[in-house]
Amino acid sequence: MNERLQKIISAAGIMSRRASEEMILTGRVAVNGTIVTELGSKADPEKDVISLDGQPVKPAEMLYYVLLHKPAGYVTSLKDPQGRQLVTELVKDVGERLFPVGRLDYNSEGLLLLTNDGAWANRLMHPRHQVDKEYHVRVRGKIDPQQIRRLSEGVELDDGPTAGATVRMLKSDQSNDWLSVTIREGRNRQVRRMCSAVGLYVVRLRRIRYGNLTLGGLQPGEYRLLTKAEADALDAPPRAKNREQPVKKRLRQHG
Repeated sequence: MNERLQKIISAAGIMSRRASEEMILTGRVAVNGTIVTELGSKADPEKDVISLDGQPVKPAEMLYYVLLHKPAGYVTSLKDPQGRQLVTELVKDVGERLFPVGRLDYNSEGLLLLTNDGAWANRLMHPRHQVDKEYHVRVRGKIDPQQIRRLSEGVELDDGPTAGATVRMLKSDQSNDWLSVTIREGRNRQVRRMCSAVGLYVVRLRRIRYGNLTLGGLQPGEYRLLTKAEADALDAPPRAKNREQPVKKRLRQHG
């Protein structure tokens, strides 16, 4: 059956659908030896030979869903022109090529999901699929209650206003205050930019929760595979999180 090329590539676990579209537009995808640059192009994965950078695109044999405690100093991408460390290096012993679901910037830490299931990743990253993402943020200096109120109500960024956030003080010491910030959007560097918009300088940022998932006892650089129930719950519609959803393929436990 003919399907869009970006869907075939993401379903093969090579990269997300958005990244697949970039590969097509830049002429890195071929069907039966012919370069394809149209996003609407289709192929039959069972009959056609689809390749990316000259390498055949093969379906993923097993779907993996990984929760990683990302350390600071790692890039959330599949390659980096500056030669910095990649988060995928931390999960290479899974034995499958995984890609990140969303991003945490180079200096940020905490909970990051990786998978080889492109369709699952696309559903989680879609704007309609809102899920709570909680961050612990250390800022330089003391926080004014007005700054908390502004963050809670939403602030104006260069790409438009944010939705309101759930913000609370965690602790305070002589030189830094700690905030908990929970958002449901997923813009680039959003929490850092929100804090900057209200005059707060972020010293450290750590994502500690994604939906119902937390870091648990994972140390920086450690990961675990999600259980079937955990993957199902994240994939459920936003207003039906308690409804059980099937996962098409059996998940293998780490360790």
